[in-house]
Amino acid sequence: MLSAKGLEKKVGIIGGGQLGKMMIQEAKKMGVYVTILDPVLHCPAHSLCDEHIVADFHDEEALYRLAEKSDVLTYEFEHIGVEVLKGLEARGHVIYPCPQSLGIIQNKYLQKKVLETEGLPVPAFIKIDNMEDLQKAGEDFGYPFLLKACTGGYDGKGNVLIKNQEEIQRAYGQLGGGEIPLMAEIFVPFEKEVSLLACRSTRGEIALYPVGENFHEDNILIETRVPADISKEVSERALQLGHRVMEVFAGVGMFCVEMFVTGWGEVYINEVAPRPHNSGHYSIEGCVTSQFEQHMRAILELPLGETTLFRPTVMINLLGEEGHEGKAIIQGLEEALKLPGVKVHIYGKKETAPKRKMGHVTVTASGIEEAVSIAEEATKYLKIVAGEER
Repeated sequence: MLSAKGLEKKVGIIGGGQLGKMMIQEAKKMGVYVTILDPVLHCPAHSLCDEHIVADFHDEEALYRLAEKSDVLTYEFEHIGVEVLKGLEARGHVIYPCPQSLGIIQNKYLQKKVLETEGLPVPAFIKIDNMEDLQKAGEDFGYPFLLKACTGGYDGKGNVLIKNQEEIQRAYGQLGGGEIPLMAEIFVPFEKEVSLLACRSTRGEIALYPVGENFHEDNILIETRVPADISKEVSERALQLGHRVMEVFAGVGMFCVEMFVTGWGEVYINEVAPRPHNSGHYSIEGCVTSQFEQHMRAILELPLGETTLFRPTVMINLLGEEGHEGKAIIQGLEEALKLPGVKVHIYGKKETAPKRKMGHVTVTASGIEEAVSIAEEATKYLKIVAGEER
């Protein structure tokens, strides 16, 4: 706990991207000293942190240095060496969410296995060791079905949709041809993709946020609308599943549970992320307590905050424009900010590239349709292009 004498609490964050930056913005409000570890000197979080260890995420000596400088460690992405974190934990360093949960969630197959064992609804899946297993998946699941890398994937990378038997060989080779762990999963004909933010404190207190509806293009999140356009029954089901996930993993800090909703009202868990999530950015302006403040409250052993939604809220990601790669230039900021309810977040990445997440826009309004309309108008002005600064 923060000392009554006002001694400064020290947090170490593995990763200095936009999630780390937004964590620091909230940590600073609480007087927290923050050290980050990131290989990029001018990463988004660099300008806000107190110390920056410039090192690779798998540099064990650097991770130990970060731990020695911190009262508690956290992270902004999952692809970290779990064994190193377990070693730090064994030496008495505090890490949230815990390495044990991270180790399970990192591996999509293990994650699904744990959820299935606990009786939570997940799409049917099997482990893939060879081409014969993949042929059997096609026979059991029918077409199309998904082939997934068990580790390392994000934004759709590491996933291949197999539409017919003729595509099996190509898909298998595309994901390493047996060089990396693979799993196959039945394709769920979902009507909506939704996500639920959930946070658990060190005392076991669980806070749930309103269910958000997500829209993707090329497997990249483009837009989140809150509240989701789903029935009360489906919303309650999603909230129940989110609560159960937090109990299963006994994690401390923010988690995001991504789910599929079918046309007949069934809800399936797709994936769990043990950190603040892109689909939760709406909470900064939309909720009493943002996901980033909540994460800090949880890992600092403070009471969790209220999660009430102020007004209907829409978040749209700002991606690097097609055909633009190089020094990032922001266009249309003045025009966008003239619109009512618009808040613009630019992450501070120095270089842009097509489809790279460079920022986001949030709009709150009296109704979801109004918020969508204003947000879409704002993003017509806002563009992240490459060019020379003037």
